[in-house]
Amino acid sequence: MNSRPAANSKPVGVGRSRRTRVFTVLAAACTGLLATALLSGFHVGVREIGPDSATATSELVTPEIIGIRTFTAPAGIRVTEDVAYGTREDGTLLTLDVCEPQVSSSERPAVLSIHGGSWARGDKANPDWRAVCLWLASEGFVAYSVNYRLVPDHTFPAAIDDVELAARWVRSPENAERFGIDPARIGAFGGSAGGNLAALLGTRGTGPLDRGSRVAAVAELSAPIDLRRGSVVRDGANVLVQDIIGRYLGCAEWALCAEAEDASPSTFIDQSDPPFFVGHAEAEFIPLAQSQSFAAALDAAGVAVELAVVPGDDHSIGILDAGMRERVAGFLHDALANPAVPLA
Repeated sequence: MNSRPAANSKPVGVGRSRRTRVFTVLAAACTGLLATALLSGFHVGVREIGPDSATATSELVTPEIIGIRTFTAPAGIRVTEDVAYGTREDGTLLTLDVCEPQVSSSERPAVLSIHGGSWARGDKANPDWRAVCLWLASEGFVAYSVNYRLVPDHTFPAAIDDVELAARWVRSPENAERFGIDPARIGAFGGSAGGNLAALLGTRGTGPLDRGSRVAAVAELSAPIDLRRGSVVRDGANVLVQDIIGRYLGCAEWALCAEAEDASPSTFIDQSDPPFFVGHAEAEFIPLAQSQSFAAALDAAGVAVELAVVPGDDHSIGILDAGMRERVAGFLHDALANPAVPLA
């Protein structure tokens, strides 16, 4: 596999910025959608890397109560908002939100939650992805909902560089102690574009899974995996998906775009990769063949992988209903209970 260091970054200390907010979920008397919408009100006006209200929505464009919107958060989850995890050379401040379970421990497993939105929109604290953060915390994980730089201002590899920086920040001794996590038990969860980033986080690193930006487990839903133009067209992606990928890569001519290979998690698969959970809906707009080929390649490389295909055309966290939540949580619990030691 190939590994690229994050460019133009510097770690930020563990001290809270003046904008950091901490609160505890007090009640869960309404649906997950309404509860998280209310909670996200604490976040209005804090947008260091900047989607406005029109672009901060999740990739779930339907108003229906589906997927993660069927989750109701229990009381007692502690949420710390807008924690700085890094800055960039241009002064961009990168932030994440932390959702902590009620149970205190110095050895808790952690999961990075990576929002979707075509690499061009979305936010860690929109109602749907706040619900993901709360759900992961309700399962006993310390969840870190990560913001990253977006298209059009920042094309590949800005987003994955940011996510890798976040993983290193979470694992650092001072931050592991601050939030009571086991730095050897860090996983990643993402949907759609965030699923691509979670998968790339899992495959493109090198070395032990408890070091640097590596993670010990990856769960992703509806991720575009092979971003080479020939593969995207062959798999049947529509023109809109093709345009989204082209804008993300930022190449003048996609067919000759070296970044397409570097941005594809499938490029870097080898036997050192962590276990994967891959979820997809049969008829959604990201072609199912992308997930099927990815799972087959992981399996061929000797990487543990679970492929879950569900009926319908819902996308990303739109398929994260109670049944899928149970499967993903079970996978993460198993994979992070005793992280596998990768082969050299």
